[in-house]
Amino acid sequence: MPQQVSPRGTFLTIADAVKAQIEADPEAKELPPVADLMRAHNVSRGVVLRAFKALHQSGFAEPVPGGRWRVIRAGDQVDRRPLDERIADIITRDGLNVGAPFPSASALAERFGASRPTITKALNKLEAAGVLASGGQGKVRTVRAVPIREERS
Repeated sequence: MPQQVSPRGTFLTIADAVKAQIEADPEAKELPPVADLMRAHNVSRGVVLRAFKALHQSGFAEPVPGGRWRVIRAGDQVDRRPLDERIADIITRDGLNVGAPFPSASALAERFGASRPTITKALNKLEAAGVLASGGQGKVRTVRAVPIREERS
């Protein structure tokens, strides 16, 4: 009679395999896609997500809004502020003045590594806050006000 493989601990085996991939590739920034791991290990989505959770608890990875998982490396500096705050920083960092054209959603998506709909939501928040002025469909957004950055202790 063939021996049955116990499903308990399978996620730990997958987590160890992903850790080995991370350590072998110092350039890796994201965990492999869930679907790839499901196929490679012949397991369900839930098992792979449990493996990701184990990696998160051990400090190897963290979830990123949008369903992706980022690799955490010692000494990495990651800006964890909301996207709309990071986008608003462009105004001061790039020295944009009131009335200056603001980068497009496509350019910002590439710059921040986020999807266009996610960038659009952040831009809408900035428009509602009065920081940006919308030019309408197909027109360039402009800077309406320079955001005041509060120092936090």
